[in-house]
Amino acid sequence: MTTHSKSRVILALDVSTLAQAKDIARRAAPHLAAVKIGNQLFTAEGPAAVAAMREMGLQVFLDLKYHDIPNTVGQAVASACRLGVWMVNVHASGGAAMMRAAATVAGRPLVLGVTILTSLDEASLQATLGTTRTLRDQVKHLASEAQAAGLDGVIASPQEIRDIREACGDRFLIATPGVRPADTELGDQKRVLTPGEAVRAGADYVVIGRPILAAPDPIEAARKIAEECQSA
Repeated sequence: MTTHSKSRVILALDVSTLAQAKDIARRAAPHLAAVKIGNQLFTAEGPAAVAAMREMGLQVFLDLKYHDIPNTVGQAVASACRLGVWMVNVHASGGAAMMRAAATVAGRPLVLGVTILTSLDEASLQATLGTTRTLRDQVKHLASEAQAAGLDGVIASPQEIRDIREACGDRFLIATPGVRPADTELGDQKRVLTPGEAVRAGADYVVIGRPILAAPDPIEAARKIAEECQSA
């Protein structure tokens, strides 16, 4: 079983059991670039979840958002490397030394820096982080710091893609959550675009969970989203 080489869709396996994850991943695989294993599934099932996806021939984005002292983050990325994952992420706000520790791990997977969570808006950014920068400026700043530290790209809202491209160029990877098809609810996402809009803005990958997992026909939803991205 393999993913679709031209797909830009990373399916977020935000489910509680490996059985659920395997079922949806197996059926959706033809429409995917990769699957994402985040805190919910990894906490429930651990490295076995990664191994199961790899046995199915799927690329794995391990979404644990490492944010710790440089040595700890470097060791975590090394451990992820041994699991055979395709991509991991770290919080760009952890600082240049922490990001460099991740970037310099031998044989590492792709490492992307998380900029500002897509559940935050301008007001919540100011209240939570206390920065004097605007949200767009903070994202550009963090993306530039991530690039300077040697990371391969960033995780960012689709609304900041053009700013990141301006600051970091076309070869810097951008994977974007906060993507919602036009006919779906936003949920807790604040800064969103449709899949087609995100790709046209310059996203390399779109990370989508609930619009597929909660759809009446998840596989058809995955197919439509992949098609929308490809036509964009």
